[in-house]
Amino acid sequence: MWAAVVPEAKARWELREIPTPRPGPGQVLIRVHACGVCHNDLLVSQGVFPFPAFDPVVVGHEAAGEVVEVGAGVTGRRVGDRVGATWVQATCGRCAYCRLNLPLSGQSGMNCPEAVMSGLTVQGGHAEYVVVAAASTVLLPDAVPYETAAPVLCAGYTAWSALRAADPGPRERVAVLGIGGLGHLAVQFARAGGFETVAVTSSPDKHRLARTLGADHVVADGDGLRAIGGADVVLVTGTSYRAAAGALQGLRPNGRMVLATIDPVEPFAIPPTSPFWAQRQQVIGATHNGLDRLTEALDLVASGAVTPLVETFPKERVAEALDRVERGEARFRAVVTYA
Repeated sequence: MWAAVVPEAKARWELREIPTPRPGPGQVLIRVHACGVCHNDLLVSQGVFPFPAFDPVVVGHEAAGEVVEVGAGVTGRRVGDRVGATWVQATCGRCAYCRLNLPLSGQSGMNCPEAVMSGLTVQGGHAEYVVVAAASTVLLPDAVPYETAAPVLCAGYTAWSALRAADPGPRERVAVLGIGGLGHLAVQFARAGGFETVAVTSSPDKHRLARTLGADHVVADGDGLRAIGGADVVLVTGTSYRAAAGALQGLRPNGRMVLATIDPVEPFAIPPTSPFWAQRQQVIGATHNGLDRLTEALDLVASGAVTPLVETFPKERVAEALDRVERGEARFRAVVTYA
């Protein structure tokens, strides 16, 4: 099969022919039709995160495709099923965290020392075929094309999980900080939920588009957010924790700020002059918060309430797709097709 191989840390991805995997017990083999390029794929490739130990290195955790073979013991998936695969496939089931019996989520991957994670501990989805745990897949709605589903499997999953973690109530206002791969979806999710929505972006060229996506207001930063009366929820979907700290000044009393992304350079810090403690505000972490959240996100896309904006590249141009993500030029999610 053809796959996008990362030869070494900080090297360009290369399209190479490598052996096609076969599913073991509890696994399925997916013919990948499309796989999104996540910013974390870039960080792994650059060596910012630990470079994977398996060989050859194939990253990617937004694979959407068709089941073509099932392993022993698989009953919930059949050949021909349209499925999506995501980041955390499985855990050991025996460590202290696993004994809590919590749902499979991004939290599982951060706590189980033997977690199986696509593109990090096992080969990922930027290939014509990928093997994943059947229990970690979700059935795709018929109305959602593979190219549209792919970014929902991480970016959409994260954005919707962040909104649900904030648990906004009726008449509360939601602000989305950073209008990129996650943010452009978060704005739509908030709007689909019926919330007054504010887009916070320092990029003037995104202001008009943010309104098209459903933002009621568009401001440049925390100062602007405070000037229009603030927000009850701030979803941090960009990768600057400095900008997130600045947005605290626009967080209303009893407000919640949700960190849904990673800043690979700076820590999140509450400014020493912030009245955060007196305002009874909260900072919440959110990632892939359970496959039920992913199903909800996909259903919203199927309904037409949310539409991922993608740039599609054939597998022969996978290196170009990564370059556009690295330069911040993708509008808004790069998706590579493998079938």
